Amino acid sequence: MSDTIAVIGAGQMGNGIAHVCAAAGLSVTMIDVSAEALARGKGTVEKNLDRQVKKGTLDAAAKDATLARIATNTDLGAVAGASFVIEAATENPALKFKIFSDIDRLAPAGAILATNTSSISITEIAAKTKRPADVIGMHFMNPVPVMQLVEIIRGLATSEETVTRTLSLATLVGKTPVQANDYPGFIANRVLLPMINEAVYCVMEGVGTPEAVDTVMKLGMNHPMGPLALADLIGLDTCLAILEVLHEGLGDSKYRACPLLRKYVAAGWMGRKSGRGFYEYK
Repeated sequence: MSDTIAVIGAGQMGNGIAHVCAAAGLSVTMIDVSAEALARGKGTVEKNLDRQVKKGTLDAAAKDATLARIATNTDLGAVAGASFVIEAATENPALKFKIFSDIDRLAPAGAILATNTSSISITEIAAKTKRPADVIGMHFMNPVPVMQLVEIIRGLATSEETVTRTLSLATLVGKTPVQANDYPGFIANRVLLPMINEAVYCVMEGVGTPEAVDTVMKLGMNHPMGPLALADLIGLDTCLAILEVLHEGLGDSKYRACPLLRKYVAAGWMGRKSGRGFYEYK
């Protein structure tokens, strides 16, 4: 496998994926329509590397070498030099379909086209290209540099070679890959989002405060973080989008998003990124 990676999107997922690929010795081009987003994304990688240097888990030379392996570009045409493309744009089906239609045209033959979607159908994304056998889901967890898991999702047409190469890349960047088939929400969000949604119902119905719900899950179920604090970290708009994919794709009312979650998103309370969700962030 060649060692040139293009990452589309410089947000929290994109810069995290660029970080772990560059740290593993791969050449990375991070692509975003916004030069400001690219500068912020690369700045985040640098801050995270600095933290590792302070902790003593990385030396300064390795930090500099990792940063030097990340190039940035505002032109999607930069995928032309990549053997592996990982799309990490916003969780919006129309946007992802457009990106895959474009990278199908621009990426070299034989390149793998992976999406970091957390819930959108890999089969449907692949159908926007003329090479569905080369399309796969590669769902990293947030924050990418810290979390061990990558869900590898095969679409209906994904080839065995594509699966094998993607598993190899996940292992190379220090992650543990787990395979899933292409059903709404895959494994991670099929299990996680109904739990978050039920926690929101507990708040809406006055069963308990956000602090009470999260403390029960942390101390009673040994979760490192409560479901509502986790929802704020993920982004309440993203949680709502995933629940809508589950509800529409599986047709079961148990996936219906809690009205309080809809209300918070309508109010612009998206969680940490907006400064307010179930908790306030200064």
